Amino acid sequence: MTSHSPNNGLVVQARRVASPPPTDPQTRAEALSVAARALRSAEHVCVLTGAGTSAESGIPTFRDALTGLWSKFTPQELATPQAFEEHPKRVWQWYAARRAMVRAAQPNPGHLSLAALAHRVSHLTLVTQNVDDLHQRAGNRDVVSLHGSLMRARCSAGCPGVIEPDDQQADVPPRCVECGAFMRPDVVWFGEPLPMDLYEAARNAAVACDVFISVGTSNVVEPAASLPWVAAAHGATVIVVNPTMEGQRRGPSVLAVEGPSGVMLPRLIAEAYAGKRPRRADAGGGTAAARTASAVVAPQAPEPVVEHDRLDPSDPPPVT
Repeated sequence: MTSHSPNNGLVVQARRVASPPPTDPQTRAEALSVAARALRSAEHVCVLTGAGTSAESGIPTFRDALTGLWSKFTPQELATPQAFEEHPKRVWQWYAARRAMVRAAQPNPGHLSLAALAHRVSHLTLVTQNVDDLHQRAGNRDVVSLHGSLMRARCSAGCPGVIEPDDQQADVPPRCVECGAFMRPDVVWFGEPLPMDLYEAARNAAVACDVFISVGTSNVVEPAASLPWVAAAHGATVIVVNPTMEGQRRGPSVLAVEGPSGVMLPRLIAEAYAGKRPRRADAGGGTAAARTASAVVAPQAPEPVVEHDRLDPSDPPPVT
């Protein structure tokens, strides 16, 4: 039985491999083994990534980046429509500084492993709460960026279209060519809702998937925090990969794989697909993702991990 989403055309199919783990793993090795078996048989995998994934590439979270000249400001003074209206230059320079940090960073083994995973399953939906472009640079396609993109700007007055600011536009926000209003970072700020088409695409994937992988997020910031449990409620196996399981939900279909994503995701994929050829080759041929997918992903040494945001659940949804 199938049904079609009116929002994005995603086909929601009756689950083929929905089956909770037969036992509750007692060790990380056991959890990794059970997770690998579930992943190996999956047809549709949905992945949700959070700030911890980017932190392993050296990108500080929003609050961790409030240092130096920026330490005297609160998130409300840098990440709200009101802040931009009152101090557009200040807000623009803050995001220009964050863009520079992202451009200096590189995808880590966790990013590359997810790009490789796309070659192993029939369908992969990658949903991220991050606003950097590391998933795309790792070779992932059609990423559902719930909180927008730091690398783009759009008209603050609502004109269609986006631009990609360069280093020469770091001091003052450029003007919209259509109406003359300031361009603003194309991210979701405090007090702004998530784009409903993107959230519906993410939720539909959570409902349809066989396996849901939550990576580098404490799963407390709504509405994205509910996606793993939506998947679990519809019969998916949920794999949580995070340096700590503090605050994470537990359940019969939830597997906790504790550790950095840059270490645990390569191990998970290596165990799941050892000796198994990739299903699909990359159309572009020469990307890092294609090279990674062509061989078993080897475990990497852990990168320094910056603790990611732990927002109070009563906070407004995203801070980007």
